[in-house]
Amino acid sequence: MSWQPELDELNRRKALAHEMGGPEKVDKHRSHGKLPIRDRIAALLDPGTFREVGTLAGKAEYEDGELKSFMSANFLYGTGRIDQRKVVVGGDDFTIRGGAADAGIRGKQIHAEQMANSLQLPMVRLVDGTGGGGSVKMLERFGYTYVPANPAWNYVVDNMSVVPVVAACMGSVAGLGAARVVTSHFSILVEPTAQLFTAGPPVVKFATGEVLSKEELGGAQIHRKSGVVDVVVPSEEEAFRQIRGFLSYLPPSVHQLPPVQPCSDPVDRRDEKLLSAVPRNRRQPVRIRPVLAAIFDAGSVFELARYGGPVVTALARLDGHPVGIIASDPYVGGGVLTVEGSDAMIRLVDLCQTFHLPVVVMTDQPGIAVGTQAEKRGTIRYAARAVAAVYQASVPTAEIIIRKCFGVGGAGMTNRHAFVQRYAWPSGDWGSLPVEGGLEAAYRSELEASDDREGLLEDIRGRLEAVRSPFRTAENFGVEEIIDPRDTRPLLCDWVRDAYALLPAQLGRPSHGTRP
Repeated sequence: MSWQPELDELNRRKALAHEMGGPEKVDKHRSHGKLPIRDRIAALLDPGTFREVGTLAGKAEYEDGELKSFMSANFLYGTGRIDQRKVVVGGDDFTIRGGAADAGIRGKQIHAEQMANSLQLPMVRLVDGTGGGGSVKMLERFGYTYVPANPAWNYVVDNMSVVPVVAACMGSVAGLGAARVVTSHFSILVEPTAQLFTAGPPVVKFATGEVLSKEELGGAQIHRKSGVVDVVVPSEEEAFRQIRGFLSYLPPSVHQLPPVQPCSDPVDRRDEKLLSAVPRNRRQPVRIRPVLAAIFDAGSVFELARYGGPVVTALARLDGHPVGIIASDPYVGGGVLTVEGSDAMIRLVDLCQTFHLPVVVMTDQPGIAVGTQAEKRGTIRYAARAVAAVYQASVPTAEIIIRKCFGVGGAGMTNRHAFVQRYAWPSGDWGSLPVEGGLEAAYRSELEASDDREGLLEDIRGRLEAVRSPFRTAENFGVEEIIDPRDTRPLLCDWVRDAYALLPAQLGRPSHGTRP
């Protein structure tokens, strides 16, 4: 007597689970340009690698002891592989009560986060529902209310300091679902099918009187620059590509080294475009992205916080070794350190500190944003937090001073009191503030007393122009080395090998927990 009858029943129940919300709801879901959760997981993972956990969990009805109907839980998870590297992936099934938690089996989400934590595997969340306590209607069914507790949040928080966590907002996401998206190292919102908000339009109308659509409240145009998500993408396929790209730079957990890949880009490549990358006219800004492309491994620069404005943060490779990048974009606000840029900088530094990636800082920093709006937003506090993150980090750091390095913002690009492998280009220009900005204030009395104010002003400018030469700084060992810009890549490729030799001693949990 075999157990074949039970296996037949097992397969029948699995088939029912694969029907999700049923053909009608699945077709409706597709008509909105959204893939069902099982198709999403298949599109993300290497073919045939998904091993589901909790397939049989759901709502069952019985008649005379026999299964009459079965609706699977609306959270699906398991393990799989991305580029042959194992991950835990979990996602909401919107075809079953819109992914709301009152139709779910809460233990599945808990177990998914626990699995990633215990097995030390990256966690990927495909979020498409509220994921919270469900509707008010549930209170009548329960017969009581309750003090809220976020399921699995002890593991959700701890995972930020143990394994890479990626989250994609795939539909209308509110409440705890929104919190699950942002409590990650890298977050994505799919335009135009996804919206993210603390509470949806009905609650907002009740609380504030605002009448808004989902898109007006939390669509791509809101969150492209809000800082809530790292990147907005035009399709689910691009979201999956971004997830795969991000994870390729990171180890499975804080207990392993970042993955070094074979590199066909010569380490001694000297890009001639770097020689003229910085305009001689100081009023003309530097285009930072072509500079990054000329220095790091070909095609390896992967931008992170796209909301950062003047601050560009990215992952990249040097001779196949993953590194983090902090750089300024002078084409946005002159490259100053803003609230958004400070946040982007903090998250990059914390990410690299958590997963032991060396950091390369490409400095062209005119300082912290000034003016009435900057003061109203409390910019100095956010900038000080960014500087604190830099000073708390212990991963190896290299700095290339491309051009400007002024004030508290410039001073905080790296830990100026620790060893940093630093090089400057001949275009370097530094100080407590730019000469142009402080000249008239510093020489006010002389200028006011002069019969030829403009002539004296021009004479002072000439004298200071000689003093501000980076060679004067190098003579006093204020900067260790001034280099030909074309030598930047070979020097950094040499440095990164030294940096990686130091990393094994730093493996393990970060000194302070990583925050969203």
